Amino acid sequence: MKVSFPHMGCVTGYKRLMEKLGHEVIMPQRPSQRTMELGVKYSPEFICFPFKVMMGTYIECAEAGAEMIVTSGGCGPCRAGMYPDVHQKVLEELGYSTKVVVFDNMFKDFKAFYHKVLEVTNGKNIADILQIAVFTYKLIKRMDTLEKKMKIQRAYEIHSGDYNRAWNKIVKMFEKCETAHDIKAAYDKANAMFDAIPRKKVEEKDRIRVGIVGEIYVIMERTVNKNVEEILNGLGVEVENVQYISDWVEHNIVPQWLPFPKSHRICKKSDEVAPLNCGGHDKENMGWVFDFAERGFDGVVHLMPFACLPELVNLGKFPTISERLNLPVLSLSLDEQMGEAHVKTRLEAFTDLCRSKHMAKQRPIENHEQGIGHGEEPREKANVPGRAEMTGARI
Repeated sequence: MKVSFPHMGCVTGYKRLMEKLGHEVIMPQRPSQRTMELGVKYSPEFICFPFKVMMGTYIECAEAGAEMIVTSGGCGPCRAGMYPDVHQKVLEELGYSTKVVVFDNMFKDFKAFYHKVLEVTNGKNIADILQIAVFTYKLIKRMDTLEKKMKIQRAYEIHSGDYNRAWNKIVKMFEKCETAHDIKAAYDKANAMFDAIPRKKVEEKDRIRVGIVGEIYVIMERTVNKNVEEILNGLGVEVENVQYISDWVEHNIVPQWLPFPKSHRICKKSDEVAPLNCGGHDKENMGWVFDFAERGFDGVVHLMPFACLPELVNLGKFPTISERLNLPVLSLSLDEQMGEAHVKTRLEAFTDLCRSKHMAKQRPIENHEQGIGHGEEPREKANVPGRAEMTGARI
């Protein structure tokens, strides 16, 4: 069967999974301007941005001959829960026979989950399915680990584009993996490639770190968020994103009562300000903001689709939380009208604020090292940040 999927996160893992299950894979193209125009044209007017982009992707996949599209769903008040039904209806109205198969949390309805597994596993027996699942998880986990490393080290690359070129080669290496041994070999070689890239030497006290939270699709698909992570890296800022495919799998496969993965514990950090989950990842995202503050991060970028209900709830709380934690939070509302130049301008201003606050935190340490005590004036008058810089106000 010709199978496709949304372009989101580690698509290499999806590709290898479907190939090992015996399907012919129709690779989705990275969302382009045409993708978004198709999605906007055939989607309900007030539906959220991820729906529109995915709608455009599904139409392009159907045009390429995809017979089945495999994706994940949502639950609660978040509109992602109705995506599959509406996507399917639009495809049918456009004359495509492509079927949309959606996997939800296995603990919500295990029987339905199991029947969908049988639907896409192409007659494989349980032992083979488990073996393929383990192989795919290992591949995705290794690639996600490398991507996390890249988003830290890329902030200090001397020659712009070195890490992106290396990453393109790494993706091709993992696409050829057939066994767990191949994955380990590709992972070791990829780490060596990253470590060989020339980087600026930066002292620990000079590192600027920013966390990325928000709706899962817009923070994982860089063409949708206008390359937020790459722009921040280009400004000399380390980036930590809270959502990767391997993390999503762990969060949904491991029972909630267990203390791992970290996302289970993160949700509890937000109990005081977000006692209820309003859908999507709103409660989890709020917990990550508290976690970033505890780990000494310099700021948080909050990405949300325009009019996203769960993230609108967070948006209303962030000014108070930002001031309370003394942590700058930049919220970006994304839709098809958002341009990369606008995003870059706002990120540049936000980075200046984060760097100013970071330097202000270092001054007491520097003054102590210079022997400046209480009641003493510094030898040279320092530049004192303005009131806006010294607060955690959201910009």
